[in-house]
Amino acid sequence: MPSETDYLLDTHVWVWMLEGDLRRIGPRTRASLSEAAFGGRLRVSPISAWEVGVLVRKERIGFSVPCAQWVQRAVNAPGISLAPLTPAVAVDSSFLPGEFHGDPADRMLIATARTNQATLLTVDAAILDYSRRGHVRAADCRR
Repeated sequence: MPSETDYLLDTHVWVWMLEGDLRRIGPRTRASLSEAAFGGRLRVSPISAWEVGVLVRKERIGFSVPCAQWVQRAVNAPGISLAPLTPAVAVDSSFLPGEFHGDPADRMLIATARTNQATLLTVDAAILDYSRRGHVRAADCRR
């Protein structure tokens, strides 16, 4: 992974990182995350906070504290900052180049990465394929 890159964490990567589930994240990515956190180059989209809330409500994930408290702690974790959710991001998510599925969270994450020239860290096969087609910078966090 390139150094000095800003990284946007896909929702699952953010949860794994904050919950200490680092076995799901590859050693090269862990090293890059540590370096990026130290340099203040880790970003999380507000859409990920929404997605975490949806997943908790659907009981697909759970935390030892209430969801709102977990999100507040997670967005304030050292080295992490919120990526701006701007009108430009919202519009770009509606007009992504090429073909991409309709999941609004994924579309917003891609648009956020594109707008902020960040690399989206994910294991999502559709996003990684979209990246291989040259539409967004993304990296498989299992490496």
